[in-house]
Amino acid sequence: MIMECFPNKTVSIIIVTAGAKDYLWLLLDSVRKQTYPCFEIIVIDNSLNPRLKQEINKGYPEVKLYSNSENLFYCQALNQGIDISSGDFILCLNDDVVLSREFIKEALGAFNINQNIGMVSGKILRRDAKIIDSTGLFLSPWRTARERGYGSSDKGQYQKEEYIFAVNGAVAFYRRKMLEAVKIGGDYFDGDYRIFYEDLDIAWRAQNLGWKGYYTPWAIAYHARGATVRSEGGGDKPFARRYLNDNLHCGLIRNRYLTFIKNESCLDFLLHLPFIFFYDLAVWCYILFFKPCIIKMSVINFDYLKRAFNKRRLIRKKKELKGGF
Repeated sequence: MIMECFPNKTVSIIIVTAGAKDYLWLLLDSVRKQTYPCFEIIVIDNSLNPRLKQEINKGYPEVKLYSNSENLFYCQALNQGIDISSGDFILCLNDDVVLSREFIKEALGAFNINQNIGMVSGKILRRDAKIIDSTGLFLSPWRTARERGYGSSDKGQYQKEEYIFAVNGAVAFYRRKMLEAVKIGGDYFDGDYRIFYEDLDIAWRAQNLGWKGYYTPWAIAYHARGATVRSEGGGDKPFARRYLNDNLHCGLIRNRYLTFIKNESCLDFLLHLPFIFFYDLAVWCYILFFKPCIIKMSVINFDYLKRAFNKRRLIRKKKELKGGF
């Protein structure tokens, strides 16, 4: 159900692309068809392909295009886009997403429910419009992001608007005030992450500062899960780590540890330690038998750890100084 939106509030749509396949054009076409009129489109191009720049400028002249001379990866590219954006609300998109016509209008209505809502998720389906990709993220006992409804058939079981813990990074809608509140140094998203866990990390920071996540089933998007980072044939498949190259796999492991180092309370860490232990035991057994070369690569760099603990102190200080909304 569409609620009264924010009149004349600009939405900044930030798309990060590596130019894989033809996904970007489908997304830009769906953005053009949005019924909400006040938005800007910012594309951060990590493809290093000059032809892509020419095609965007020719076919989509309304796009504000920024082509990087090196691949900044997802988190740093999003930070770049947010820095140059002007919107009161920020919609961060993977390039393998397609939006329904009412997506922005419906999602903005959810922000209007409560001023403490800093992030909104719609119903994200797979490209076949039958299988659920995500209806919001929740923090699992083993301290990973649990995608509600992931891989199940859409039978209308998630048609209730409700609070959630986090939003999926492929279609992540944020209130700018929240992003500014959780910013650490110059980063909204943690630049050490590159990709993976950035959505859980920023939401966990926000939750620690009193912000909330919200789900509305009326804002619908379609996602080709893993299309831009997994090996050929790995899209939409379960157990994603099987289809990641070694560098991405290492990032997946490292970022999970960095996320709960920065955000977890000592008490909650102790309470969940048995779950964490058995989850990690299973992960490292899989790596030992199927990808042993990752063991050496996955040793967490002490610089990453040092920065994570420094950021934890800054987050705790923000929480202590928070005076409400």
